[in-house]
Amino acid sequence: MVLKRNLLILELVVLFIGMPLVLLLPIHPGFKVGIILMAIIYAIRVSVKQRLVKTYALYQLGESSHVKMVILRFILLVILTVGFMLLYHEESLFIVAKKNIGMLIGISLFYSLFSVYPQEFLYRSFFYARYNELFNRKAVLIFCNALIFSLAHIAFKNGLVLFMTFIGGIVFSLTYFKTKSLMWTSIEHAIYGCWLFAVGMGEMLAFPMPE
Repeated sequence: MVLKRNLLILELVVLFIGMPLVLLLPIHPGFKVGIILMAIIYAIRVSVKQRLVKTYALYQLGESSHVKMVILRFILLVILTVGFMLLYHEESLFIVAKKNIGMLIGISLFYSLFSVYPQEFLYRSFFYARYNELFNRKAVLIFCNALIFSLAHIAFKNGLVLFMTFIGGIVFSLTYFKTKSLMWTSIEHAIYGCWLFAVGMGEMLAFPMPE
């Protein structure tokens, strides 16, 4: 049991702490993408082999009453982000929609499918199924998950991004535990991320921006 626990801790450190720190190194972006893909493939392999995540859990929506909470959180996000842009970056407010609506739609779809969903599988479905036994209290588990999710964005080298993703990590974890749905968590994550891109904050999150 002690050996198994130590191996789980080592795996967690390598996947969720070591990998983001490696991405800070001045290496070719292709290698960075490869490292991320390897981590996701490893998580999928372990999940399948040990049956950590049921197949239906990958697409079921679960509790629909969560819609109201998502709407309330989204309204709060809109107020805060529009206020922030008006105060500090008024010239960039809705810049993508103004200059290239096609880019906004296309990148939002790509981001939702190929970034958000894999992130939520790795940081919520896999993380909680795999490492739940390492933590004695649910609150500590969620807090550590949020810290690790924030660390995943350290390559952006932006304090505001780290703070926002820490809060996001808590929100998405609460959604995941409430709905038991990877899809719901991914939808909420995608809504907030796409809004940040639309409102003009995409550059700090490494979204392509119009000329």
